[in-house]
Amino acid sequence: MATRIGIDAGGTLTKIAYWDEKKEMSFQSFPSSDFKAVKEWLETNHSLASICLTGGRAAQLKEYLTSINEIPYIVEFDATMNGVMHQLKEEVINSEAAIIANIGTGTSIHIMQGETHSRIGGTGIGGGTLLGLGSALTGIQNYKDIIEQSKMGNRSSVDILVSDIYQNNKLPLKGSLTASNFGGVALKTHDTRNSTDMLAGVQGIIGEVVATLCIQAADAHQVEDIIYIGSTLEGNELLQKIIESYTILKEKKPIFLEKHGYSGAIGALLENN
Repeated sequence: MATRIGIDAGGTLTKIAYWDEKKEMSFQSFPSSDFKAVKEWLETNHSLASICLTGGRAAQLKEYLTSINEIPYIVEFDATMNGVMHQLKEEVINSEAAIIANIGTGTSIHIMQGETHSRIGGTGIGGGTLLGLGSALTGIQNYKDIIEQSKMGNRSSVDILVSDIYQNNKLPLKGSLTASNFGGVALKTHDTRNSTDMLAGVQGIIGEVVATLCIQAADAHQVEDIIYIGSTLEGNELLQKIIESYTILKEKKPIFLEKHGYSGAIGALLENN
């Protein structure tokens, strides 16, 4: 039974970090649409634990946890940065300055310089886009199914590449770069185009938009490292690959932490020590 627990109640997932009986950090997650399951998990397994909350839906979750008298709250951005700093130390990653992209339901972008950090921007593109647009295009509503199906897709029938436009002419840019996300749906004829291609295309939009914004931020702040975190990266190898390849292409260093989606929960747990 855990004695301390950090909970990050996000728009899509509620992430939990806690110290287990072996004093090792353990993790759990639930859909944020099912706070009842979070409450039952806490009452069944960790009824005596002290809890620290963070995340956009923390106040809503707190309403479910009426049996717990006092539950402290830490600002989401502070919790996330604390979690990132902890993971960098644990994974022995040296980064004095970096852009940090937290890809959750949407994406928040921060600049970290030493021990200080500040939010510098963001976009509504994120995991909510993958779930919503993926469902609208294919009818698949399960988030994990969308991720798995997208791995089998081929973006060549969905997107227009630079090489598609210039064909035999001299290329002004690398031919494999995307000239238009989803432009191929209107301008290419492909009888074999299917739902997996559509889902791969949505992953392409998310990865390229997020990476582009982070690269621009890195250029503006003259840093090389870009740390990508967030629940949308959990088990999502295709999105990681898209982000990684585009970031490297633009001569920046992509860093993926082991527990992508749990930085906020880790930060809340450490605050609770």
